[in-house]
Amino acid sequence: MDGLHHGSCLCGAVKYRVSTELKAVTHCHCRMCQKGHGAAFATYASAPRSAVSIITNAQALKGYESSEGVTRQFCSHCGSSLFWSDSKGPYSEWISIALGTLDTALPALKQKHACIDSKACWYELGGQQALV
Repeated sequence: MDGLHHGSCLCGAVKYRVSTELKAVTHCHCRMCQKGHGAAFATYASAPRSAVSIITNAQALKGYESSEGVTRQFCSHCGSSLFWSDSKGPYSEWISIALGTLDTALPALKQKHACIDSKACWYELGGQQALV
């Protein structure tokens, strides 16, 4: 397969390809990401929408509008969170990819924590860099 990165959902029904480098690695601690991932935070990186292709079973990819203009996409078979995008924001041509779904190695990139004001009370951020 061509592309810089490949990924898939838990059951393997939805597979995708990213044909460019991923940018803006962010650990988001907002309540929507906590609920959507069932974890203390969700980790995403972004790419232009035009660089992301669904290569198998696109019909299994379902979306949920979690807030105005923000769509979170997941596999309708296994429930894996795969993507989110904001059609009304300054990066409306970009899509954010849940990094836990990558099947290829991602080199260590600069990372940041976002929305730490709503972080899970049981998670200790420690000395990591954070952005609100």
